[in-house]
Formats: sequence, structure tokens, C-alpha cells
Amino acid sequence: MNPRDTALARADALIADGTFTDWLAKLVACPTESQNPDRRAVLQQYIHDTLPPLLAPLGAQITRFDNPAPEGGPFLLAERIENPDLPTVFSYGHGDVIRGQDDQWRDGLTPFSLTAEGDRLYGRGTADNKSQHLINLLALRSVLETRGCLGFNLKLLIEMSEETGSPGLDRFCADNRDRLAADVLIASDGPRLDAQVPTIFMGTRGAINFDLAIRLRDGAHHSGNWGGLLADPAQRLIHAIATICDARGAICIPEWRPDSLTPDIRALIRDLPASDGSGPAIDPDWGEPGLTPSERVLGWNSFAVLAMTSGNPGAPVNAISGEARATCQLRFVTGTDAAGILPALRRHLDAQGFTDILIEGADRVLFPATRLDPSHPWVQTVRRSIETTAGAPAHVVPNLAGSLPNHVFSDILGLPTVWVPHSYRGCSQHAPDEHTLLSLCHDGLRVMTGLFWDIGATDG
Repeated sequence: MNPRDTALARADALIADGTFTDWLAKLVACPTESQNPDRRAVLQQYIHDTLPPLLAPLGAQITRFDNPAPEGGPFLLAERIENPDLPTVFSYGHGDVIRGQDDQWRDGLTPFSLTAEGDRLYGRGTADNKSQHLINLLALRSVLETRGCLGFNLKLLIEMSEETGSPGLDRFCADNRDRLAADVLIASDGPRLDAQVPTIFMGTRGAINFDLAIRLRDGAHHSGNWGGLLADPAQRLIHAIATICDARGAICIPEWRPDSLTPDIRALIRDLPASDGSGPAIDPDWGEPGLTPSERVLGWNSFAVLAMTSGNPGAPVNAISGEARATCQLRFVTGTDAAGILPALRRHLDAQGFTDILIEGADRVLFPATRLDPSHPWVQTVRRSIETTAGAPAHVVPNLAGSLPNHVFSDILGLPTVWVPHSYRGCSQHAPDEHTLLSLCHDGLRVMTGLFWDIGATDG
């Protein structure tokens, strides 16, 4: 057996002997809900007590940092510098999770206890992101125990507030730019396009959330006495929103229509799977006409109304309300002027006669869009390695459909960014009954072991 295959066999053994599931159970049992202010001490516990024994086999120097943003969680930096002349891989993960939603899980499941049912491993963080950084750490261990060294330098950053928008991450990386210097980011988050096929993505869509609101008067007024005399704020808001997209969801604001879906990007993503069958059926006639489903979700912008209220939906009364509000979101790809999104919306609404519609709360969520050229040498290095291990082509995606703080690594640290996700679309991420697939984790552990082996190889 050649040394690379020996490292892969070590990775296989970590699944077979239960090491992987034992560690995942320990990580899941730490209720790192960054959205819950009562869990601040637990965020510290994860990086002070839970992770260090997992990191110990790597022989890395561990440093913990307070977050420069008071609302943010702490950071852990693990560094293994074998030789300054070797390439340096920067990796990343987040140990925080969203709220457990304990009372919404089905019978027999609880968020902070790992439960195995066939191929499924249930628990909060099993998909996002504890299993994913666990896989990468065990892959590094498999290489180190086989070769006696990694053959490259490693810098691993774990943050504890990604689920609240990564406050302070940008400032922390800017303040520590020299210490975090590396040749490439290789990290894992998000889902594969198909659970059976490794995915590589090089950026993310951006996201901005904002409220559209209209306030016409104080209080509500009897719909019989005042109907036909008072403007209905809900109707005004509905009609305003209807001008943003047409009846099939195609965006009508010119500035919101990106210019980055070039022929080469279209050729790359045109036939990628937009669904693996684990979620709802795709609506074939929704979204931008003339695009395939994968082009719509990976190469185009999408507008969504996340919630809308007027009056009291839980207990309606016969009255015309005084105000209405909708929480909206634009997911956007590169080729969209992020700073111009809301000004363009303001101009559009005014031109349509909706000067009474307010745009509010626009600073709650904003991740810029990022994308690395698929022909970049590091992308090709990762692709070749993964396809060698998998024995089949990988899905190469210019950007994830969702959003991550990738701009911190690409723009602030100046790194080429390559992500290799170890989850799948049906994992119930951010929902009750979150889970991962043991078979997918096994496959992810193998491809990452092969990848880290190949990066450290000196024999070409």
C-alpha cells in the first residue's frame, strides 16, 4: 500500500472505530447557541475545553482572542508552522450554532444530543458546522500520523459568532493580517450540490436584508365605517413589492440584474444539479426566464419576501390597520453593486409612485458577493486531488448559493478561497431535526485526507 492509501485507510478507520461519531457527539453536546445571550460562557467553553483535545494530535500552537466587537464571540487560532518556506494553508470553521429550537424536534430527538438513525446523525451543528471542521481536523490527523508531518504550514481559525453575522471577524482579520498570512484558504461549510458527488465552490452570493414599511396613521379603524375612505397600508405595500419582480419572480430593477453571468460561467454551471431530490420540487416557471435552474440559483440574483405583517394575523379584526411591514432579502452575485442596491430600490419605488414606502433596517445583514476564477491554479489543484480520491468528476461551482463571510478571507486577507462542503441540501440546516449523513462524512473525510496529503507531497 502506498503512503497516500495508508493515510486514506487511517481516515477509514476513524469512521469504522467510532472515533468520528464519538467526537461529533462531544461537539454537539456543547450548546453553543450564539443567538442566545445566555450561552456566552458556553462559547468560551467550546474553545477552551472542548476543542483543545481534538487539536492536540496536530501539535498546533493554540491562541485564543477576544472579539473586537463586544457582541461577538471569541476566536481560536491554531498554528502549526513546519517550515516558513513551505506553502501555508489557512482554514476556518465556526463552532457556534443557531438556537436549538428544542420543542420543535420530533419525538426521540433533541438538539444537543447526537442521535444515530441508520445513515443519519441528528443534532444541532451536525451539518452546520461542527461535523465539517471535525472532518477536516481528522483528515489532517490522518496525514500527520502517516507522513510524520503535514508537508505544509497550517493556520486554523475557529470563530464563535458566525450565526449572528460574524461580528468582529473583519476587524480581527484586518488587525492580524500579518499573522494570518497564507497562500490559500481551504475550508468547509454549506452543502454539496449532490450528496453523492464532492463539490468545490470558490465564493458566495451576497445577502442584504431590509424592511419595507408604510405608516399611514395611528391605530386601526373600523372597516365598515372607514372602508373606502382610508388608504389600506397592506395594499399599498403589496403593490409596491409587486413592482420589484414580475409575476414569475423575475427582477424588474435594472441595477439588481447582474452582468457577471458570462458565457464561461454559464458553461460551467448550466447543467449542474439545482436539487438533489432531498427538498421540495423546483418550480420550473419561477425566476429569470431563459436560465436553467442552476443558473438562477448560482449565477443570478433572487429577491424574497421573508415575512409580512399588517394588523394582527393571529387574531384579525374588522379594521383597517394603520401600518404594514415586510422583511425582504436580496441574494446577489458578483457583478452587482452592493452599495447601490438600496439606492436603486429607492429610485425605483419613487418612480413607481411609492414615495410613502420606507426602507428600514438595512444594516442587519450584508455579506458581499465573492467569486474566484474557476481556472485559478489552487482550484485546479483541489479539483485534481478530489477527483483522484473520488474516482469521478467533482462539481465545480463559482459560488455557493448561500452566504458566508468569505469576503473577509478573499478581500481583507487577500487569499484565493476554495471551499469543500461536507453537508447536503436536505440536512435541515437552521431548522429542527438538523442532521448529517455518516456516509457523506466518510466520503468527505477521505477527499480531505487525500487533498491535505497532496498539498504536502514533495514528489509531485
